Amino acid sequence: MNRPTRTSRLTRLGADLLRGNARQYGMAIALVAIIVLFQILTGGLLLTPLNVTNLIMQNSYILILAIGMMLVIITGHIDLSVGSVVAFTGAVSAVMLTSWGLPTIVVVPLALLLGGLIGAWQGFWIAYVRVPAFIVTLAGMLVFRGATLAVLGGESISPLPAALRQIATGYLPGPESLGLHAVTLLLGALGAGALVWIQWNGRASAIRYGLPTPPAGVTAASSAATVAVIMAFTYVLAQYQGLPIVGVLLVLLIAGYSFVMRSTTMGRRVYAVGGSEQAAALSGIGTRRTTFWVFVNMGVLSALAGLVFTARLNAATPGAGTMFELDAIAAAFIGGASASGGVGTVIGAVIGALVMGVLNNGMSLIGLGVDWQQLIKGLVLLLAVAFDIYNKRRVTAARPAAADPPAPEEAKEPAAAEQERTPSR
Repeated sequence: MNRPTRTSRLTRLGADLLRGNARQYGMAIALVAIIVLFQILTGGLLLTPLNVTNLIMQNSYILILAIGMMLVIITGHIDLSVGSVVAFTGAVSAVMLTSWGLPTIVVVPLALLLGGLIGAWQGFWIAYVRVPAFIVTLAGMLVFRGATLAVLGGESISPLPAALRQIATGYLPGPESLGLHAVTLLLGALGAGALVWIQWNGRASAIRYGLPTPPAGVTAASSAATVAVIMAFTYVLAQYQGLPIVGVLLVLLIAGYSFVMRSTTMGRRVYAVGGSEQAAALSGIGTRRTTFWVFVNMGVLSALAGLVFTARLNAATPGAGTMFELDAIAAAFIGGASASGGVGTVIGAVIGALVMGVLNNGMSLIGLGVDWQQLIKGLVLLLAVAFDIYNKRRVTAARPAAADPPAPEEAKEPAAAEQERTPSR
């Protein structure tokens, strides 16, 4: 008698997991499927420790941009200038390092400040002057691409100091035990624990505020999957040289932004502005201020991505950052963002960026040309957005219908009674 009951509970748990969270878990399942597919097609090359390390380094700047882009899209806007800002901040940083002779420890915060000022400039026009973000950031894409050419004089600057290159190509120091990098395994366990804590803390906050929450079993299954994936990932990295320094940076960004968006007032304000700016304003939220700071944040993350990309190339080039904005936007939409705003998660942006990164890496390993790679990535983006629209319609159709209007007879009764009370003339 107990076995059917347990089976039905597991079935119900699985249904709850997928029914209410298809947007969140659909692309995670797709990412696993893509990894398994290319692991088979490449004869096991995809998940070798060296290739996994290269995968992190090659996609680190897109992951950074995707996090910021997700926040921008949640507020209902778009940023087309991030690729040009990456190039401009990288160029200015290279000039400060080589021509001005400033140390890396000074150049890095100055570059981040420059990115913040660029974000503030664009955020001012969008939030306070009310110029559409598409127009402002399109202008920014042209302005900062031209500024990059002016700063570099149309030529590349290289080489760059070793201290800057360490950001993108260095590894964490630490002892090894049984052929594994111990510090990497420890940091993986800490990162998994932090993400699990964020998940459960966000669930507790939602319950406290009376918001809809998934069943505890769904959250537990999600937490178990998170721990399994992170520990498997860090185990593979620990077999090579350990966790890259840029990997530590990504872990801090993912954990920090996940906490902010799930468990802080600022995160709730971002979602509120994207859900309905007018309703958020009536609730007392400073919608213009929130939008302004979202673009400041995007500028800082673009500058950080510019530093990482320049350090990896060991050069500042006029063509740096080309098409980065499209990769970041694609990662956000593949990761579950909605074009209408108000929907999306930081983890979703990371999953979307990894989908694009694994596709690029896997297709390169099996020898597909750039033409086929672009075609397949475009189809993946289209299918991801189509899935989002389909899921939204399905959820809307599944909601209970509003109370039926009164029947014609019921509607006529008050009118008839009123007519009886009114004396005839």
